[in-house]
Amino acid sequence: MNKETEIKLRVSRDTLAALREHPLLKKRNKSGWEQRDLLNQYFDTPERDLAKAKVALRLRRDGDQVIQTLKSRGHSVAGLSERNEWDWYLTKAKLDPKKLDDSCWPASLAELDKKQLKPIFTTDFVRERAEIAWGRGKAKVVIEAALDLGKVIADGQQEEICELELELRQGEPDALLELASELAADLALMPCDISKAERGYRLFDAASYAVSLPLPDLSADASLDDSVAAIGWHLLGSSQRLAEQYRFNGHWRLLVDWLEQLSELRALLGSLGQAAPRASSSELRQALDALLNDWRPRIQAGQHDEAARQNAPALFAVELEAPRWGQFSLQTSRWLLARAWTAARNNRGNRQGAAPLGNWLPTLIAEEGADLRLKRYQQQPEDLAEQLPRIERLLVWLRLARHLLEVPEADRLYGELSKLHDLALQPLDDEQRDLRASQAQIVQSQKAWRELVK
Repeated sequence: MNKETEIKLRVSRDTLAALREHPLLKKRNKSGWEQRDLLNQYFDTPERDLAKAKVALRLRRDGDQVIQTLKSRGHSVAGLSERNEWDWYLTKAKLDPKKLDDSCWPASLAELDKKQLKPIFTTDFVRERAEIAWGRGKAKVVIEAALDLGKVIADGQQEEICELELELRQGEPDALLELASELAADLALMPCDISKAERGYRLFDAASYAVSLPLPDLSADASLDDSVAAIGWHLLGSSQRLAEQYRFNGHWRLLVDWLEQLSELRALLGSLGQAAPRASSSELRQALDALLNDWRPRIQAGQHDEAARQNAPALFAVELEAPRWGQFSLQTSRWLLARAWTAARNNRGNRQGAAPLGNWLPTLIAEEGADLRLKRYQQQPEDLAEQLPRIERLLVWLRLARHLLEVPEADRLYGELSKLHDLALQPLDDEQRDLRASQAQIVQSQKAWRELVK
C-alpha cells in the first residue's frame, strides 16, 4: 500500500500549454517531460456500492503494462488530498478480484459478491509527466507533475479532463502548495478535489458529487486554535466543491452557498481578536474582501432578477479563467496548514489561542452581542446594515458550535438571528423598517440571548 499526497488543479488548454513551458518548472525539471497514453476502465456494481464506500477500482493500460488499482477516498480538502492506494501489475487486461482481499478491501463491502463488479466508465487521457525537484531549506523536495488532457466517458456522455496534478514524492505537504502558489501567480489554477472517478459517476448522476462536507467535529475542550483550523478547512473545502459544481451545472443556489462560505470565512477571521493578530491575516482578508465586494452585488441582484441569474455562469467562468480564485484558494490553504495566525502574537494572544472553545465561545458571544445593541435598532432599523459584520461573526460560530453552549434553545437563537441578518440585506422601505425592528426585538427576547448577553 502507498499513501498518495497530491493536489489537483483544473486548468484550461491554454494554461496546460503554458505550464509545459513555465520557467519555474523548466528550472526544476530533472527528467524532462515524458508522454504516455493512459487508458482506464473503472468498475463498480450496478448499485454503485464502491462509490458509496468511497473507493475506486480501475484497470489501467500504460503502454505494455496493465495495472489494477484500488483507491480509498481518504482525506481531501481544498484540492489537497491524502489517499491510500494499492497497485497490482497484471499479465492481462482482466480484473482480478482475488487481489481484493481483507488487506485492502473495505470492511463495509465484506459481504459484496465481487462477481457483480462490471465496467461502468472510462477515463482516457494523455499524460505528460516530469520529476520536479529543488532544495527547500535543508530539505529536498521531489514532486511528480502531470499534465493530463483527455476525457471521461460514461453512459453515452463525456466530460473533458484538463488538469495539473502535483504528487508529493519527497518533502512536506506545504511544498505542494508552495509550488502550486508560485505557478498560480500568473496562471489560472483551480484547486479541485474531484477525482477522475467522481467525474465519471457524476455523468451518471449530477447529484452524486456531494458539495456538503461533514461538519467539523468541535468539542468544548478543544483549543481555539484547533477549532479555527477545523472550521477554516471546512469552509474553504466547501467553497471549492461548490465552485466546482456550479461550474459544472450552473445551478443558482450553489453560487449563493459559495458566497455564504466565503462570507463565513471572512467572519471567522474577524472574530478571533488577539488570537489572530491582524497582520497575520491581512493579505487573506484583502483577497476575501475583493471577492466578496465583486460577488455580493451580483448575487443580491440575482435574488430578484432572472436575467442576473442567467448571466452569472458566464461571469463565474470569467472568474475561473483569471488567476484570482486559484491564488486565494492556495493562499488560504497555506495559511491554514501553517497556522499562520499563531505567528508573532503576544502572550495574551497565545493564551486565547490555547483556551478551550467551551470557555472562549460564550465570552465572544457576550461581547459581540452587547456591542450589537439590538435595542437601538428597534428604534433605528435603517442603521442595522452597519452591523452586518458583527451579526455574521456571531452566526458563523452559532452555526457550527452552538451545540457547545450550555443555554436553552440555542438552535432557535441561531434561526432568529439568521432572519435578522437576511432582513438587514434587503432594500429598505417602510415594510422592511417594521420587519427589522420586530425581528431585532424577537432576537433580544430569546432565552439563549438573554442568558448569553447579560
